[in-house]
Amino acid sequence: MNAPRARLAALLCLLAGSIAFPALAQNVVTDLANPAVEAAVAGPRVALETSLGRVVVELYPEKAPRTVANFLGYVRDGHYNGTVFHRVIADLLVQGGAFTPDLQQKPEHAPIPNEANNGLSNLRGTLSAARRNGQKDSATAQFFINTVDNRQFDYRGDATPAMTGYCVFGRVVEGMEVVDKIRTVPTAARPPFPADVPATAVVIERASVVEP
Repeated sequence: MNAPRARLAALLCLLAGSIAFPALAQNVVTDLANPAVEAAVAGPRVALETSLGRVVVELYPEKAPRTVANFLGYVRDGHYNGTVFHRVIADLLVQGGAFTPDLQQKPEHAPIPNEANNGLSNLRGTLSAARRNGQKDSATAQFFINTVDNRQFDYRGDATPAMTGYCVFGRVVEGMEVVDKIRTVPTAARPPFPADVPATAVVIERASVVEP
């Protein structure tokens, strides 16, 4: 097994609450200036004020109603304020929404059903719900932003939890350059994670609904 595949295989063994990665196809970086996403009806927007800048995501309640409602619930409760992007893999994703800068996990609500079978693809710049290894309906507070096209994360069927994919429920509409700053920060092992934690915390200082 070559080094990149060995590293990806090791990610499968991370703690509960992390993403379970299916077998990976070759990742493709589409357009580093503009996120790619299939057509969806625009919904509410949420601003993530991070320590590296502002990111605004547009949500798709028609495509993923339970996932959007869950995310907005955490936003309105202030859950994301003071959390970090605890997993950064440059040519894959940036993930956050659960841990404080000292990597203490915040309380979460009950998990929600997986809505990955909604016709949306995990393309660069899309926002997706993270879930537990091997559990289809286990998404809670954690989310990730795809930094490249990750079609291997899409819904492929119901035969196994891995095939059910990861639900796309929004996309970055402002601040993709900030996501690209996050994706290139130095990372290291830091308990309880064996790798990919930013050496200097990237903090979500505040998450709020953007009023029209």
